Amino acid sequence: MNSIPLAFSSWLNAPAHHQWLAAEGQRLLAFARAAQLPDGFGDLDEHGRLPSGARAGTMNTARMTHSFAMAHIQGIPGYATLVDHGIAALNGALRDSEHGGWFAAPSHCDGNSGKAAYLHAFVALAASSAVVAGRPGAEALLAEAIRIIETHFWSEEEGAMRESFSRDWSAEEAYRGANSNMHATEAFLALADVTQDPRWLNRALHIVERLIHQQAAAGDYRVVEHFDRHWQPLPDYNREHPADGFRPYGTTPGHAFEWARLLLHLEAARCQAGMLTPGWLVLDAQKLFDTACRDAWEVDGAPGIVYTLDWNQRPVVRQRLHWTHAEASAAASALLQRTGDARYEAWYRRFWEFTAEHFIDPLHGSWHHELGCDNRPSAEIWAGKPDLYHAWQAVLIPRLPLAPSLASALAEASRMRVL
Repeated sequence: MNSIPLAFSSWLNAPAHHQWLAAEGQRLLAFARAAQLPDGFGDLDEHGRLPSGARAGTMNTARMTHSFAMAHIQGIPGYATLVDHGIAALNGALRDSEHGGWFAAPSHCDGNSGKAAYLHAFVALAASSAVVAGRPGAEALLAEAIRIIETHFWSEEEGAMRESFSRDWSAEEAYRGANSNMHATEAFLALADVTQDPRWLNRALHIVERLIHQQAAAGDYRVVEHFDRHWQPLPDYNREHPADGFRPYGTTPGHAFEWARLLLHLEAARCQAGMLTPGWLVLDAQKLFDTACRDAWEVDGAPGIVYTLDWNQRPVVRQRLHWTHAEASAAASALLQRTGDARYEAWYRRFWEFTAEHFIDPLHGSWHHELGCDNRPSAEIWAGKPDLYHAWQAVLIPRLPLAPSLASALAEASRMRVL
């Protein structure tokens, strides 16, 4: 799917804006380097230090490996060894050598020996980016990630990912989640590029059809996050724990933005591959974005996007999270590129102005990960600054085409000398 030429002056075409995005990316990368631990990558504090007792985790290790691979692909020196470190950790202490798959922490030292689809999606994404980066060990990691997804997580009958299992795969959680399937969609787009296997684009479409074109569309494009194993919605899930970092109660506007962008990537990928591409992908992306903006921006009277809403569009958790705003700006840039509609330019600028004023930390580095409802730094949901992935992608996406997926697009750009 080709981009629409913009009929107005856009930041997406402004060399100074591209330079600013690149400089911000370099600043984010430099901060994240300190996260290295013997068994992977850990969570940095507000000042960019590893706290006492810090330990590696599969989520952060996979995300860092993916992010550092994209830095290496661009030709930024100093990140190849960090990619290799991530590959070694994912092939080492983070992997279950007995039953296969990945723990959340090295040798399940956190007491959790289960296997989660969410984490395995990120391992697949990291492996695919490392393959594009040409790093040793990446091909074997990718092959194992694909084997585990196809053997245990992907359900052809459901057209979606199962959620989680016990260590030996004998017991399955009676739950289905939109979040894990959203990140599986992201991973499948990358897998399609790396393997040249169109099945991954069909699987991504099946996920999107179920969760967005059927479920979300039926509720005015508010994403349902939680389901039982038969895909019946669980609207009261985690009502007693509304601020959960991964399974919060209610709706999560940040995920609506993320889904909107992924729908556009999927549309572009299928068009590029010459596959049948539903016209509703771009329409659903627009509706997701519009609903999220209408429901969540300044909904409590202050600038910014709240973390969650109830089913009557009332704020539940009013903190502003950095990843939400990163995904909002990325979605606005994707919609602007796809449609050429000036209203997305206005939102794109609005989101970046808010991020620059409130999230970007020029003193200690990186971005504040959470703001309170007064838009001052807070740490009730996410302490410190552990996540590079969302902010780093937010400064890359506006400079890349909608397809192929990010690592492959960066590789193509480097070959063409256009980035």
